[in-house]
Amino acid sequence: MTRIRFNHGYNTIISLENLLAAWKEFLRGKRHRKDVQEFELRLMQNIIALHEDLATKRYRHSSYQAFNVSDPKPRDIHKANVRDRLLHHAIYRVLYPFFDRTFIADSFSCRFGKGMHKAVDRFRTFARKASSNHTKTVWVLKCDIRKFFASIDQRVLADIIKKHIPDADIQWLLSEIVGSFSSTATGVGLPLGNLTSQLLVNIYMNEFDQHIKHKLKAKYYIRYADDFVVFSPDRDWLIGLVPQIRIFLTDRLHLHLHPKKISIRTVASGVDYLGWVHFADHRVLRAVTKQRMMARIHKKNGKTETVQSYLGILSHGNSRMLEKRVNRIVENIVK
Repeated sequence: MTRIRFNHGYNTIISLENLLAAWKEFLRGKRHRKDVQEFELRLMQNIIALHEDLATKRYRHSSYQAFNVSDPKPRDIHKANVRDRLLHHAIYRVLYPFFDRTFIADSFSCRFGKGMHKAVDRFRTFARKASSNHTKTVWVLKCDIRKFFASIDQRVLADIIKKHIPDADIQWLLSEIVGSFSSTATGVGLPLGNLTSQLLVNIYMNEFDQHIKHKLKAKYYIRYADDFVVFSPDRDWLIGLVPQIRIFLTDRLHLHLHPKKISIRTVASGVDYLGWVHFADHRVLRAVTKQRMMARIHKKNGKTETVQSYLGILSHGNSRMLEKRVNRIVENIVK
């Protein structure tokens, strides 16, 4: 795989101009938070102090605040303090445009202009193409990586980054952020709450994306975070793909497929992917997703923003009856 090399220097990331621009981006939707307001009271002093710590390599990442969310399954979130999150934004806004150019088109998680809805639409496109306009049976291999964020090998990640970024100072800064966290063992895992983690896992999994596209020759492949699918009219080929995928993930990235989340099904029988059950000519919302949506609408008392968000989701599938049901629920709540 030909690698594009990053040509910006460390000073681009830590410059006062970049830190100030990063603050403006970080501030969106957070002005009311107490820790953000406290940081902003002495904004220039805080930013200058951060810049000087970075310039002299005195910077050390602080510890995390841990909490749990259910979205929809239980997840451990680790939140950094405002100073560190500002730096995450400063790093992200410089590194993301570069690394995004190295990613394949069909990686959809945490990328501008991509997202879950685009991945769902791509599923429909690939189902049509792989089946020659639904004139022949097409099979879908669906896999999930076990404990994805918690299993990222930090040493492997550092090696991948070094191949793209020759600047030793940037390597040091990223290692300081990555090394500030560990999950089950020292040197393993990335925190779900970091903006930088979103980029770093895509850099990590880009190794797999490139392998599956160019070495294993999977023409119709989609990945969203740790969930991925491969389409083919040849079921035996997909079966043979599984051990090859498992070997690469284990040997190269020290990751493991979830043993209970590997399936090969026809599109005609329905494939459950990213909250939808996909068929040849339509898709419907997964039952669990539907139940969670209704529960949340009731919990939020039909709040306009919540309802509009869900109606937006439903517009991407064949859910006219469900849309009417949502509107009826809201009407009853309002009454």
